[in-house]
Amino acid sequence: MALSKKLALAAAAVAASLLLMATGGSAQKKDDGHKETHKDAPKKAICVLVPTKGSKVSGVVTFTVKGDVLEVAGEVTGLTPGKHGFHIHEFGDLTSDDGMATGGHFNPDKEKHGGPHDKERHVGDLGNITADDNGKAVIKQTDKHLRLHGHHNILGRGLIVHAKEDDLKTQPTGDAGGRVAQGVIGVAK
Repeated sequence: MALSKKLALAAAAVAASLLLMATGGSAQKKDDGHKETHKDAPKKAICVLVPTKGSKVSGVVTFTVKGDVLEVAGEVTGLTPGKHGFHIHEFGDLTSDDGMATGGHFNPDKEKHGGPHDKERHVGDLGNITADDNGKAVIKQTDKHLRLHGHHNILGRGLIVHAKEDDLKTQPTGDAGGRVAQGVIGVAK
């Protein structure tokens, strides 16, 4: 075999290896009823939400693999009664006291903003959480787009609770207002 062919094959093998490492070794398809599997992928993640400047909102949210979906569960306190936008954002960067360092909604597929059950939506569009009269929201929902590995991996991303309700249609944010709590999603035991 000619040296140039050997180098081309070696380069292709290195590229394939790098792709597998970058995706966690998972088999991937676009998230429309797909199955992504990886035996070493985490099965649970956690996010501790801290208040942004001037806010008293805090909480803990977990993300647990349940078959082909991710269960999102937790509790957020210190909210005004009513609905509040709830989104996964691009970056797990908490260096700004207003939550803006987390960037926009996590949207690896370049879709329009939508509700959690819409066909077209950002991966990070989780809709709203609802606070009771005491300012406490209990979260328990499942999501078929979120993953703890691969193209839709939410590990290391930001989680944001907004001041207002997400109207599920205004582009690109749902008109959910300021950011009242922020956190980073990390691997849990």
